[in-house]
Amino acid sequence: MHERASAMREAVTLHLRALELERGASAHTLRAYAGDLDTVVDFAEARGAADDPDAWDLELLRDWVWQQNEQGLAASTLARRTSSVRGFTAWLARTGRTPADIGVRLRAPRGERRLPRVLTRSQIDEVLDDLDARAVSDAPSALRDRVAIELLYASALRVSELVGLDVNDVDDQRRVVRVLGKGSKERIVPFGLPAQRAVRAYLERGRPALVAAESASALLLGPRGRRLSTRAVYGLVAGLLAELPGTGPSGPHTLRHTAATHLLDGGADLRAVQEILGHASLGTTQIYTHVSAERLASVYRTAHPRA
Repeated sequence: MHERASAMREAVTLHLRALELERGASAHTLRAYAGDLDTVVDFAEARGAADDPDAWDLELLRDWVWQQNEQGLAASTLARRTSSVRGFTAWLARTGRTPADIGVRLRAPRGERRLPRVLTRSQIDEVLDDLDARAVSDAPSALRDRVAIELLYASALRVSELVGLDVNDVDDQRRVVRVLGKGSKERIVPFGLPAQRAVRAYLERGRPALVAAESASALLLGPRGRRLSTRAVYGLVAGLLAELPGTGPSGPHTLRHTAATHLLDGGADLRAVQEILGHASLGTTQIYTHVSAERLASVYRTAHPRA
């Protein structure tokens, strides 16, 4: 416990509040920023620099990056933490707390770029067939689980977007779902016939057995009638992917990666995929073109007689 919050720790609190009020940052995003910034404030406090504006400089931040790197953090984690700190130092300068942006030249060490894990067509078919078999029982949880996975894959949703869906967000006639994404940005995303059939079966025979007054609007419900949690979805996906060959993450984002890659493999326009995913930048979506190219090269090496 800190007896008195240092000046920089107090500044972090104000910065997070500004992110919430001015940019509509979600609770999940704010927790991530807070965790990242805690590490640099802890480092500054250990150096006796958290209350000394003259000591809070680029050299201090570079020492922090080196310490973080020595801890063996994944390159993606270190890059995210460095980005969080750059956002903080830019805010310090913008609000007059420092005379200049001391982190503008701060960079994370370059790491090896890792492509996201993507399931093959046969693997995703295996997962969905398994869920179809479970749903034959008409057990409410089985019907719900099939909807969750169908929408994660069919509409390439983030897990937070999935669990945040209300019944009224699903347009059965047009086969689209209204999604509230990052930064409270709304988008409309299509889904296919299999997902439509799964949603209809769940709404008719599954959800009525789960619903409670306190969650009357939520689409996906847990066993006590409350809105389904992200943790429950992580557990569901991890269980379904556990036996499938392949390395990498086994959480809900794997299905989002898979959907994006399969769309591009099928000839979808990159900008259309960007819209479906809700990416602000086309550059973020372009990683999936690399995934598709790698898959194409793998097929070539396996199948071509002169590969």
